[in-house]
This record gives sequence, structure tokens and C-alpha cells, in this order.
Amino acid sequence: MKEEAYVSRSVGKYLKISSQKCQLVTDLIRERYVGEALTILRFSKKKKASSIVEKVLRSAIANAQQKSPDVDVDDLYISKVCVNQGPQMKRWRAAPMGRATRIIKRTCHVYIFLEEKKGR
Repeated sequence: MKEEAYVSRSVGKYLKISSQKCQLVTDLIRERYVGEALTILRFSKKKKASSIVEKVLRSAIANAQQKSPDVDVDDLYISKVCVNQGPQMKRWRAAPMGRATRIIKRTCHVYIFLEEKKGR
């Protein structure tokens, strides 16, 4: 698929959640209409990941409305969702006997592409 075919796209970068947790939520909304996806995200049990993905999705909807004001939001659907791993922050925590252990705080990048599909 070419990027020119998309109505809009939105990218959330350096989000402070692991890509594995975010991937579980994005699998729920792939290939769905926007209204249905927002409802799924609102009632998902994974609160942190779903709120992050919801923000990126709302940004994609706003981008579509800004790019072409005549677009119907009800006809938009999520054509492509990608979650990639971002940079990791390395931190240290005290361990027994004067040692230190490494803690890795993971980040991720979320990409959402919207297309318009006429007639449900």
C-alpha cells in the first residue's frame, strides 16, 4: 500500500509503555470503523494502553477533518496500525549485598493510517 492512498495518518512517538502491551490493544481495532474502534478502546480492560492508542486515533481523525473538511467521519476506517519499539531508558535499582540491577523502561511508537470506505 502506498502512503498517498491514505486519507490521514497519525503517529505517537516515544510513548512510555512497552510495545508488547500496546500491540495487544491495537490488534483489537485493526480493520474496524473509527466509531467502533473508539468504543472498543473506551471499554478495554488495558486502561493505559487503550488511552494512549485512543489519543493517537483521535489525532488521526482530526488530521482527516483538517486535511479535507468534506470527509465523513462515519466512513473512516483503520486500514493500518503499526506498533514499533522505541528507545529504552536504562535505570538502576539497588539489589542485595551492595549490588545494582538494571531496569529497562521501554517506549514505543504507534502509527495509525485511516482510509475512507463508502457504504457500510
